[in-house]
Amino acid sequence: MASQTQQTLPTFWAQATHELAKRDLVMQRLITQFSDSALQSRGNAFVTLARAIIGQQISVKAAASTWQKLSMTLMEVTPAHLINTNTETLRSCGLSSRKIGYLQDLSRHFTDEGHDEAVWQKMSDEALISHLVQIRGIGRWTAEMFLIFYMQRPDILPVDDIGLQRAVSIHYNREQPIEKSMLQSIAINWRPWRTVATWYLWRSLDPIPVDY
Repeated sequence: MASQTQQTLPTFWAQATHELAKRDLVMQRLITQFSDSALQSRGNAFVTLARAIIGQQISVKAAASTWQKLSMTLMEVTPAHLINTNTETLRSCGLSSRKIGYLQDLSRHFTDEGHDEAVWQKMSDEALISHLVQIRGIGRWTAEMFLIFYMQRPDILPVDDIGLQRAVSIHYNREQPIEKSMLQSIAINWRPWRTVATWYLWRSLDPIPVDY
């Protein structure tokens, strides 16, 4: 169970928050407001991908609830446990049939093929995203969550994320709907720390930090 609860802070966090606060007044306010928390990694690639799959197209609160039920049911969420748990039990945790299929496929991928951390570390952001989306159930958004939370890449901007779009609308566009092109333009000022800016914008929406 320890592998799922280990938390590590990005080495770049202090520099990123300092630079963002200097150049962006919204960021300065959010960084000050939420100075008691930061992006954390669980140090477990499978768990991060599984949590991101569960979080697809549902709220942070709903995803956290489903994960808690799954964790209590399996005791430890591992590829072997997921593969060996029947569909009805997984469905009772709040998982749809489609997500159960995705999680089982992910489990088989990790069991049969494994992964090479050293190879991942050498890949560029886009190359790693392209690699991950070959796994069934992992689209660009899920891959971006993996790059943010597990790989802790500093400059990821998940433009399709509904929470990010809503937060940018609130803080930068007087709560009016925002086009992706406008979001991308605003985010130019956050480079090379778009991951950090994204995390603080998410943090402004939910009482608990987003965590995959």
